[in-house]
Amino acid sequence: MDGTPSHDHLGDIFATLDAAAFQRCFVAWVASLTGTSAEVIAIDGKTSRRSHQKKGGKEAIHMVSAFAARQRLVLGQIKVADKSNEIVAIPKLLDMLAIEGAIVTIDAMGCQREIAQKIMAKKADYVLALKGNQGTLREDVELFAAEQKAKGFKDTLISQDQTVDGDHGRIETRTTTVIHDVVWLQQRHAWPGLNGIVMVESSREFTDKIERETRFYITSLTLQAGHLGPIVRSHWAVENSLHWVMDMTFRDDECRVRTNHAPANFTTVKHMAHNLIRKASGKDSLRLRRKVAAWDDEFLASLVAA
Repeated sequence: MDGTPSHDHLGDIFATLDAAAFQRCFVAWVASLTGTSAEVIAIDGKTSRRSHQKKGGKEAIHMVSAFAARQRLVLGQIKVADKSNEIVAIPKLLDMLAIEGAIVTIDAMGCQREIAQKIMAKKADYVLALKGNQGTLREDVELFAAEQKAKGFKDTLISQDQTVDGDHGRIETRTTTVIHDVVWLQQRHAWPGLNGIVMVESSREFTDKIERETRFYITSLTLQAGHLGPIVRSHWAVENSLHWVMDMTFRDDECRVRTNHAPANFTTVKHMAHNLIRKASGKDSLRLRRKVAAWDDEFLASLVAA
């Protein structure tokens, strides 16, 4: 048959194609595409909101993606039943990836001993956000940091760095403090590969108010604050350069593909398109590049050939 397959025929292919096998092929393709290992790999999940089905009570799919922060490319993804299953999915995603020498950043959902151990076993390092899902670990870190800060950190080994950014009518000041003395914490919690605590204190000044926030992270790295601060901030690339792009450029939340394996496979295809468009030369926006690819067969061929 000549020409592009029909809508229904493509739908049948996406619905029946083994999603896990397709995702493994995607990972292998990206590895050949990049040629170099990613310095920082941000792992985070996103729900395709309209992929649910009321009939049969099928929930919307939740995809956990690994994103190369500097290259701004999707390295791999895996489908999970819901957000709570990210804990199970992340080790499987890590098994699919070549992460040796990289730094893996994950939000608080992925702050688990098994995940930290998996990252260390693959000869990589981690920076994990720390919240209340780890029992007394967060409480111990927060209490120790508060006590040491009150004493001017004179009883522990630290490094500090401060940055000031102004944008869109606000001024944001970030103070990154790395506590390098964590023997006491290891004795209490025995966390795999733990070498430091990162405390990021941010202050956002608007015209009429000031917002303050303190976040904590644990890390296997022994870097100084001036290096760890940018690594912590680079995690947000997965939100700003992937999830936002999926919603605004690829209209992911409006996609109504929902039959069998089709939602997961279609997300993989969109990630393929994202990577190809992202690697194209020029200063045009991703939205414009996508439109030009639809209008101009030669440009489309150049994206695929690259």
